[in-house]
Amino acid sequence: MFWKILGAIVLVWLAVVILGAVLKALFPLLALAVVGAGLYFLYRSMTGEKNGTDKTVDSMF
Repeated sequence: MFWKILGAIVLVWLAVVILGAVLKALFPLLALAVVGAGLYFLYRSMTGEKNGTDKTVDSMF
């Protein structure tokens, strides 16, 4: 019984270590994506470009 509990603790510990390493590696990419999206939306709002689609109800009919 002791070895089963010890094995479960080791497996949980390994899962936490691996998950922590993956999140630590992906956090800079997430931050870069958020900054990039923010800059893109800021650029689009400053230039006033439209994407060509009209969102009014009248354009649906």
